[in-house]
Parts: sequence; structure tokens; C-alpha cells
Amino acid sequence: MLRGMYTAATGMVMNQYRMDVVANNLANADKTAFKSDEAIFKSFPEMLIQRTREDGLGWVPPGSFDLAPITGKLGTGVEFNESYIRFEQGAVKKTGNPFDLMLDDRAGERPGFFVVNTDRGERLTRSGSFILDRDGYLVTPDGFRLQGENGPIQIVKHNVLIKENGEIWYNERLGNEAETGVNETSNQWENPVLLDRIRIRTVEFPRELKKEGNSFYADTPESGPIREFRDFGTAGEPQILQGYLEASNINIVREMVNMIEVQRNYEANQKSVTTQDSLLGKLINEVAR
Repeated sequence: MLRGMYTAATGMVMNQYRMDVVANNLANADKTAFKSDEAIFKSFPEMLIQRTREDGLGWVPPGSFDLAPITGKLGTGVEFNESYIRFEQGAVKKTGNPFDLMLDDRAGERPGFFVVNTDRGERLTRSGSFILDRDGYLVTPDGFRLQGENGPIQIVKHNVLIKENGEIWYNERLGNEAETGVNETSNQWENPVLLDRIRIRTVEFPRELKKEGNSFYADTPESGPIREFRDFGTAGEPQILQGYLEASNINIVREMVNMIEVQRNYEANQKSVTTQDSLLGKLINEVAR
């Protein structure tokens, strides 16, 4: 009976972890390029149940347990194992903003990331919602600068073209006088000059990255160090889409179903604990008489 209460209690703890993960996913469903988390659990080792004699003692013949018949297995509960990040590609959202960038890596083996210089050092991010600060640098909404291969990226507001391979071009003829956005097919696009290339990186095991605030990821010993792609911008590798953003990969319907399932499992385990506690109390009262 006590073991049954313990098993039900561990089930309640498991479902509390699951509820925290589901609630966090739903809270960030509208966040640009947010990646959902998945909670993984593992069971404690099962125990074999052996029949005992009428006096409550086990069959213990010298040198063997063969006379103690096995009647079945007993589960001993579950425990939280890990929470990993699912990096499936989110939906494509067209914005038309030249500073909105999206990494399209549906055909790639592993996801790519923008590199941002934060107050804690360089961090990876999937969120491509950038703005232009007063000094002309591409920065996150919190003011952290996007990194190119040559350092922070400084551009002119209406004179920038970002290609799929991450190259940043500007129109030398227009210089700082551009008043409207330019594009590759515009008749204003003359004398293009390569300014820099956006730094796109990855890691060997993305699911082992550590999430930080503001949509950032930090590498860990398990994820491996931050490294370059072999042929970024080619087929099979991530590509940058200018004027687009990646939506979160949260499936709201699935998460709501998960939330209902977790709640019902928690209530079932809670009822089991309450019932066994009541029975145990009655047993103690009978023995005490």
C-alpha cells in the first residue's frame, strides 16, 4: 500500500513537470521563432513480486530462491529525465520589413542561428526581428548587436540588400541619400558593394543547447562548440529570407490536449493517494484496537 502511494505521488510530480513545460510553450506561442520544449521521463526499475508463506516470511531455501514463485512485476514510479528543445521549422510570416530576417533550414541537417553579442558574451538566436539603432547597427529589440563575419553590422537605413547566402550589399551611388528601400531588381540598384556577411553558426547537437532569456541560446559541453557551416547558402544548408519572420513551432491544439491530459492524470494520481491514505488510516485503527 505504501509503495502504491509512493508510485502515485511520483506520478503527481511527473505531471507537475509536464504542466510547467506545456504552460511555458503556450505562453510563448506568439513569440518570434520560439522553439517548443518536450519533457522526457524515465521509470524507476521494476521489482519482481514473490509470494510469501502464511506467516509472512518469504520462501528462502538454502542456496536458492526457486521455491518462491514470481507473481508479477511492481512499478516503482517515474522521474523527470530531461527537457529538450524541438527545432522543427516554424511557419513563414511575410512582413516586408528589410530588417526582418528569417533562417530557412527545412532542408538542412541541423538548424542555423544568428550570432548576437550580448552582455554575457556571444549568444545564438533564431529570432530575426532586428531594428536599426541610432548608430546604424542592426540590433535586437533589447539593443544587442547582430554579428557579421567582420564584427557588428552597420548599414544605411534605406540602402541595404541581404541575399540568401547572408551577404549584405549596398548601393554605392546612393550612399546615405537613399530615401526608400531598394531591392535586387530595382533600377536604382547600381554599383553594388559587398559590405559584410551575416555570421550564421550551428552546433553538433542543437537539442543540448541551453535556453536563455530574450530568445537566446548558449552552447554547452553536451551541445558541442559553436561552429561554421561548410557551405552556407547552398542547397541543403540554411538560407536567409529578408522581409520575413519565423513563427513559433508551437501547435496550440496539441498543447491544449496535452494540458487536459496532464490535468486528468494528476487528478487520478491525487485520488489514488487520497484513497490509499484513507485505507491505511482504517488499517492502523483496526490494528490499534
